[in-house]
Amino acid sequence: MPQLRSRPAYPSLKEDTKDSAEDQKGGCRKYYSTYSAKRLTGGIMVCWCTHSVAYGFHCIPVAEGRNDVFSAMYSMWSKAPEVVVYDFACALQPYCILREPEFFQNTLFTIDDFHSSDHTKCAPACFLKTYKNSDPRLLRLNSSAAECGNQGLSRIRKSIGYMGQERAMMFIKVFLSVWNRIRIVNMSK
Repeated sequence: MPQLRSRPAYPSLKEDTKDSAEDQKGGCRKYYSTYSAKRLTGGIMVCWCTHSVAYGFHCIPVAEGRNDVFSAMYSMWSKAPEVVVYDFACALQPYCILREPEFFQNTLFTIDDFHSSDHTKCAPACFLKTYKNSDPRLLRLNSSAAECGNQGLSRIRKSIGYMGQERAMMFIKVFLSVWNRIRIVNMSK
């Protein structure tokens, strides 16, 4: 997807100057250390649709944080998605609304069913299962699509670890293109 707009700077927000994984978690008590401890880089972040088709990806220098997801949506999409299912939606929603309230005004941010049990201190309003009771469209939503796609990426993790960034980016792009083609062909059957 082509970039539609640049991510603005928000100098009046003190959080915009923080970039460590610990600072990126917001008020959530779920610890980033289980995801990012002792990694050489932050890896890649892929945006997935509910059919496990990749919209796009980018490299992350440190642990994935709210800014990575916010920046991807705001700079690449003409309109914010209606529903964002993300394992740290409890911290992502206020981060996005504080920066671009008009863009995200109609977006529901939820934590998928798989990750919700880890968020013991987060309100039920953060969980997808809370909204499934009142919106039948959400019952059909595959909240594990990103987990399935990320599991597919594990096939190339070791290979890209031995590549330079330019080659790794090309390899990931080709892998995701083939992945997407297979997913789309299987959906059309």
